[in-house]
Amino acid sequence: MWFIYAIITLLLWALADLFYKKGADEKDKYSHLKTGIMVGFVMGIYATIYIIMKDINFNFLDIIKYLPVSFFYILSMIIGYKGLRYLQLSISSPIQNCSGVITSLLLLIIFRETLGLLDIIGIFIIFIGVLALSIVEKNNSEEKKNYSKKVVGLIALIFPILYCILDGMGTFLDAVYLDKLQLISEDAALIAYEYTFFIYGLVLFIYLIFIKKEKIAIKNEKDRLGASIFETIGQFFYVFAVSSNSTLSIPIIASYSIVSILLARIFLKEKLNKNEYLTIFIVLFGIIILGISEGISG
Repeated sequence: MWFIYAIITLLLWALADLFYKKGADEKDKYSHLKTGIMVGFVMGIYATIYIIMKDINFNFLDIIKYLPVSFFYILSMIIGYKGLRYLQLSISSPIQNCSGVITSLLLLIIFRETLGLLDIIGIFIIFIGVLALSIVEKNNSEEKKNYSKKVVGLIALIFPILYCILDGMGTFLDAVYLDKLQLISEDAALIAYEYTFFIYGLVLFIYLIFIKKEKIAIKNEKDRLGASIFETIGQFFYVFAVSSNSTLSIPIIASYSIVSILLARIFLKEKLNKNEYLTIFIVLFGIIILGISEGISG
């Protein structure tokens, strides 16, 4: 089932990526904070409903226990939201999702895992495809005459690079907590993370409304709301994918930038060139190989 969970997570987070970009306002210096508020509130509501529906006896100390994982995830997302104000989705998403490289390498090195030949081939192909896509998208952006210098400048590229590093560390810790050492249950991890994000969103809300006297128009928040919903539902499937098979599910999920770019091309009216199609095919081929491997081993 881990393969199915990973594919569902990939699709949901790709949709979230699209709505994050649509909701990012370059003219609004608080745009990334407003996104954080919306995600936090949606996650808090979802976690509460989840506890009630499944009748879970949640220990709020698990929020502290899971805090190292939540910290890296939330910090990476803050940086990712801010970077979307300056970078096109087709550039930021592939770079950000190279975090799977960091995570899988750490897991393989530290836990000295032995993988089957198909697993190794599949992971390698996915990583090559995602890395190639980030290079292709960066070169494409530099060729566009109407692109401002800040978009392809070093400062703008720092955001997805930092996201990549922080998210990679968070995902590694998640694999340790949920799969390798099983320090916390899937339900507890999911609820702890979502309540931590809710607390973060609440702090931001108080900061913007009462300190900065900023107004938030609910009717203008539909894109952020859409992103928050897809992000939150994706988090549910992500937790169960990682807890079942972190080493193989992580590279699949990390390649959701492929679908993000396809969606950006469709809904943001951008075009794909032959190099982009090639890298997308490479990643999809790698995912198919891992799917075949799962079918054989299952």
